[in-house]
Amino acid sequence: MQTYGDYLTRVAYLYMKDEMLAEDVVQDVFIKFYQSAQFEGRASLKTYLVRMTINRCYDELRKQQRKKESFFAKIFRRTDQTPESMAVAKTEMGEVTTALLNLPLAQREAIIFYYYEEMTSVEIAELLGISESTVRMRLKRAREALRTILTDMEWGDEV
Repeated sequence: MQTYGDYLTRVAYLYMKDEMLAEDVVQDVFIKFYQSAQFEGRASLKTYLVRMTINRCYDELRKQQRKKESFFAKIFRRTDQTPESMAVAKTEMGEVTTALLNLPLAQREAIIFYYYEEMTSVEIAELLGISESTVRMRLKRAREALRTILTDMEWGDEV
């Protein structure tokens, strides 16, 4: 913890944008690391812990997004919606989520940060340590892949 704690906290902060959440993520990572003992030495310990930290950040961001969606769904729930239209909307949301989860990690990251976290391509590039043109290319490829996946799911011209 002393060796990598500060570094992992900085990594987590880049994803979480909140110092307290970043510290919580790193604490969870160290607890899981000490409890699981799954480190096989295929990479350096630092690399392994960074990957665990990033994965834990993704989990936390997904959890926050679900809370946010639930909150806005409750606030903006239309009273004139029929049970049938609400069921269709829920099914469509599930299909989009499934399509999103089927994207390669790099493309999924770009889409999530751009659309769900409302970050600019410059901010995403800084966060991921890549060029802005790489972010734009990932977004383009992700949109194309989503269009293909959703078309295959019979969304047709709605995509």
